[in-house]
Amino acid sequence: MKKITYLLLGIFSTMGIVSCELEDNIDPKHASEVPVETLFTTAEIAFVDQYNNMNVNYNISRMLAQYWSDVTYTDGSRYDFQDRGIPDTFWAEFYRDVLMDLEESKIVIDNAGYVGALANKAINQKAIIEILEVYTYSVLAETFGDIPYSEATIGAENFAPKYDDAETVYLDLFVRLDAAIAALNSSFDSFGGEELLFDGDIAEWKTFANSLKLRMAMRMADVPAFNSQAKVEAAVAAGVYNSNLEGAFFEYIGTDPYVNTIYDGFVIDNRNDYCPSNTIIDKMVALNDPRLPLWFTQKDGAYVGIPFGLVDGVPYNNYSQFTEHFYDPKLEAILSDYAEMEFFLAEAVERGWNISGTAEEHYNNGITASILYYGGTQAEADAYLAQASVAYATAGGTWKEKIGTQKWLAMYNRGIEGWSEWRRLDAPTLNHPVGIDYADIPTRFPYPYSEKNKNPSYYDAADAIGGDTATTKLWWDKF
Repeated sequence: MKKITYLLLGIFSTMGIVSCELEDNIDPKHASEVPVETLFTTAEIAFVDQYNNMNVNYNISRMLAQYWSDVTYTDGSRYDFQDRGIPDTFWAEFYRDVLMDLEESKIVIDNAGYVGALANKAINQKAIIEILEVYTYSVLAETFGDIPYSEATIGAENFAPKYDDAETVYLDLFVRLDAAIAALNSSFDSFGGEELLFDGDIAEWKTFANSLKLRMAMRMADVPAFNSQAKVEAAVAAGVYNSNLEGAFFEYIGTDPYVNTIYDGFVIDNRNDYCPSNTIIDKMVALNDPRLPLWFTQKDGAYVGIPFGLVDGVPYNNYSQFTEHFYDPKLEAILSDYAEMEFFLAEAVERGWNISGTAEEHYNNGITASILYYGGTQAEADAYLAQASVAYATAGGTWKEKIGTQKWLAMYNRGIEGWSEWRRLDAPTLNHPVGIDYADIPTRFPYPYSEKNKNPSYYDAADAIGGDTATTKLWWDKF
């Protein structure tokens, strides 16, 4: 497992301060030129912070996946997107704070006019920027559906960009991702230490990009025209995460504001807004899951989750809480890992694609990797897999239900991935909030409420997805 801890000094050292003497009319506190490394680092941090955010004003995906439930203010676990403007913030963070900085990074590189070795370094930098852009757009499309794409991130030239068809966007993202992977050259440098995920390591970026390609192709597995099989097989052949504890792990420095989101909310802000939901607690108890004591505390000798989606708040101390592991300020955010890849491969085998190994082997590998990652033992993983309710040959349900349930568990604390895979595989069966039907569990974010006023012509055209409701199924969510 590779962990890169970023240093704030590394960010500021790239600012190019070489003299205390300034020309007239220069504001030393507002840089007019910013190095590409600084722009990329800022975008990388912004992406992870939003993707991993647990703040109910920014990202409620842990509630959408029903890993957590609200304690006092129940709007998040009752799918109230509007009161806190959650779609507006989610959208703005990715478009403004990630994509705009990434686009500006490319402009800075192009304007520099590098030649020789620096030109080769710039090619690697632009490929890495492209990979993170593809990742960001894929999250936006999987969350909202049709999105601004071809006219996005051009600033003052167009404040009202059109919405592009999400499936068409996704197809283009694959073209861009393949081109970026092909452009990466391990013989040359990239960002070095200013890049926080892999320290600029080209080989690691290639593996990450291929793993992203596998994930995106599997998202589209039920869209025949997309030919996911060929894309999956190509990604696996090129090299995805293939051994335990491999992955893309973003570790925080541990000093405010660069801390794990749970530490930020519970310790720094001193709030007790969430507890584990009964959805995940009850499922893990029924399966005698060895991760229970690794993830949650007991209440009066038992694991007790909050009934999901209550109308009124409940006392925080009446329920199980999170273990100390999750309150580490340096706790890494997982962007992709070996366990996730193994569940994808189990599914690919079941679909009859040309993947080595059996579905059972990949399923077992995914479960084992998750247990070991959180500190469980091989013996515990073996005992868990030996249970009739967990063993691939005897666990109840279709292959989608078996893989979907265990993958949902393994994606715990990764709200966006857990919610996305539940939407696609329709497993496990979640709970519906009080007074809300199961069919009303969200399958997408509504568009930002500000779009109705700021971009009305294209917002109205976005009805092409089937209506701007939280229950509209997106193009890849077929069942």
